[in-house]
Amino acid sequence: MKADPALQRRLLDLAEVDAELARVTHRRKTLPEIAEIAEAEQLVRAKQDALVAVETTLGDLDRDYKRQETEIEQVRAREDRDRKLMESGSVGAKQLTDLEHELATLQRRQSVLEDDLLELMERREAVEADVQHHRVELDKAQQSLTDAAKRRDEALLDLDSTEAKRTADRERMTKQFPEDLLTAYDRQRIQRGIGAALLRARRCGACRIEMDRAAVAKVQAAAADEVVRCEECGAIMVRTGESGL
Repeated sequence: MKADPALQRRLLDLAEVDAELARVTHRRKTLPEIAEIAEAEQLVRAKQDALVAVETTLGDLDRDYKRQETEIEQVRAREDRDRKLMESGSVGAKQLTDLEHELATLQRRQSVLEDDLLELMERREAVEADVQHHRVELDKAQQSLTDAAKRRDEALLDLDSTEAKRTADRERMTKQFPEDLLTAYDRQRIQRGIGAALLRARRCGACRIEMDRAAVAKVQAAAADEVVRCEECGAIMVRTGESGL
């Protein structure tokens, strides 16, 4: 394959554009924000689970508290009823004794229930404080996730802008190359990542391998417009005054 030496040198400009596009693609896949978002999402789920657990405990305590209050009210109502009955003077001696015994039992029961209610109140206060703490922690985790997502989106916008610009540059540049040269370049680029590179000091700029004497002699014998390929990696080697030939 033959191509004007000046045209071959322009392949280096195209290779630089393609290298930048490749970096954009790699960067898009390896943004640090991607890993940060994954960690933040995991943390948010953990904080949500922890909040649900303490909220469930708080709900159970609320139900126990209401049940305890209801039972205390029932004991108080029973006590009021017995006192009124005793004060009415309409009961006999035996029934009066029974009422006094029941009142004493109700008072002891009420005292136990009130102590239990006080304990429930203290436990509820502690759990409610835990709920507030976990809500704050969840808010922090969600904010971290939002911040990471925002940074990722900003980085992607920058990459999209660079990609659009360089893609337009590539479309403009490829029009100057003959089809056979561009096809050979693109095939090599797709297969090995670099389609063309500068031959500098007898070393291929794509694979960085220095040519042996036989390869150097072969390239030296090639016409200036001959498209030469690296025997190691297959990249088109662009010859200039730096090639050391």
